[in-house]
Amino acid sequence: MPETTGRPRARQASAIPPTYVPHELSLQNYGRLWSYQAGLPTYLGNSFTTAFLTIAFTLALTIPAAYALARFPIPAKEGIFVFLLLALIIPYQALLTPMFLMFAKVGLTNSLLGLAVLHTAIQLPFSLYILRNSFSAVPRELEEAAIVDGATSWQALRRVFIPSTVPAIVTVALFAFVMSWNEFLGALVMMSRSSKFTLPLILATSRTETSLGGTDWGMLQAGITISIIPCVLVYLLLQRYYVSGLMSGAVK
Repeated sequence: MPETTGRPRARQASAIPPTYVPHELSLQNYGRLWSYQAGLPTYLGNSFTTAFLTIAFTLALTIPAAYALARFPIPAKEGIFVFLLLALIIPYQALLTPMFLMFAKVGLTNSLLGLAVLHTAIQLPFSLYILRNSFSAVPRELEEAAIVDGATSWQALRRVFIPSTVPAIVTVALFAFVMSWNEFLGALVMMSRSSKFTLPLILATSRTETSLGGTDWGMLQAGITISIIPCVLVYLLLQRYYVSGLMSGAVK
């Protein structure tokens, strides 16, 4: 006799020892997640918006900074570069409280823009490291040829350096997307309005949606499956750039 409720499936999900092959296939958990609270499309849209804003902010800030640190005769630029990289050794969790207080004063809490700014701050040091080393690896003869032809610094950046470092730029964009898509703690601190939740936040909320306050493993695992798909697709589409970009950023 076929199962008509979700309870047998829930018992399968939490069975010990685990059930590796389900007894039947069902899209019931996906259906419940689709219409959960404001609806899954809303939370997917919030996550995509935040991730794309993070990519845009990260590239807009790190490309000029990395270009200047790699090519301009700035006094003590190696010291400046190391100082900027020191942020990598500070856990961003330690910065959440002061950043939340600062964002609250300027009205950026419960805002996808504010969350994207937070994610950008987390991603900046690593992105600067990758891009600065990639710009340093561009042959100086290409830059000199562009200057001889009358190109300004911005024109050399746009026409010589950016096309030459596309793998590194794509690598930075990929890391920014994955970090923003999966980030949970910062979103938990910054967001209190459910309509602004990202996908990790709504999954943390949905896991306790049972009558006795236990974990709804079925809906949680359905959400995890959905959250994995964009990261896998983006990685597969950009894999060739990703590998060469990491290598160009690792060797000066």
